[in-house]
Amino acid sequence: MTAADWPQIEAIFAAGIQAGEATFETTTPSWAQFEAGKIPDARLVAVDETGTLVGWAAASPVSSREVYRGVIEHSVYIHPDHHGHGIGRQLLAAFVAAAEDAGYWMIQSSIFPENTASLRLHERAGFRVVGHRERIARSRLGPHAGEWRDTILIERRSTRNGT
Repeated sequence: MTAADWPQIEAIFAAGIQAGEATFETTTPSWAQFEAGKIPDARLVAVDETGTLVGWAAASPVSSREVYRGVIEHSVYIHPDHHGHGIGRQLLAAFVAAAEDAGYWMIQSSIFPENTASLRLHERAGFRVVGHRERIARSRLGPHAGEWRDTILIERRSTRNGT
């Protein structure tokens, strides 16, 4: 993932925001904001056979505290035209491998309960549900605008690091 990829990454991110099932965010950040918040050693893109970027994965540290240095929170976004083609599975597998290669020992994420495709994808990749958070925030866009939303907290412990 590089700055040159940003226009396509941003478009995919924006589509996820508008669909209302991927994030509480209401706008995409600038490349500088995005890059500053993401760890550098596990930022990936997926491209199709024509070289078009069709998905991305990235993560942020969950805390600046030393005790959490091996814990990251990730996101995986696939262009809506490419859902259901196995790209998410391949991208998530590559992301997990990159995170483990970089020494991270836990990957976590929060997923809306209605996003059953993402929950299934993560379960197949070795993630487990560790909690259900109720009424985290109100959605401001998409089909759930104005509604309080719950999230499902998932995690995957490394098979190589710190276990």
